[in-house]
Amino acid sequence: MNKNKYIISQCPNFYKIINYDYYKEDIITDKIINIYRSFIFNTNPEDENEISKAKDLDIVLNKYINDLSFRKELQNRFKYYEIVTTTNIINSLVDSIIKTYDEYREGTTKRIYISKWI
Repeated sequence: MNKNKYIISQCPNFYKIINYDYYKEDIITDKIINIYRSFIFNTNPEDENEISKAKDLDIVLNKYINDLSFRKELQNRFKYYEIVTTTNIINSLVDSIIKTYDEYREGTTKRIYISKWI
């Protein structure tokens, strides 16, 4: 099987993410999708750690597309990511994006919204 086909088969939201229709002025979404594309196509299919990270990134960007609250959170934090220049920049950004998702998930599961009917 072709390397890219195998990676894409591991990421069920690939086409949904790549074909996401966003505003032309939304530069951050464009950058995030380009990071996703670069990471996916540079993933080594024999490295289980990279495959796992690709799957995680696929889940995170699916959430980014479907959840407006998470999209705003990631866009706000994306501006302030620190990049370690001694490592691969794409890997560093992917790690930061996944970390932001984990923190967002922790924060939203701790908040309990109680509606009050009058």
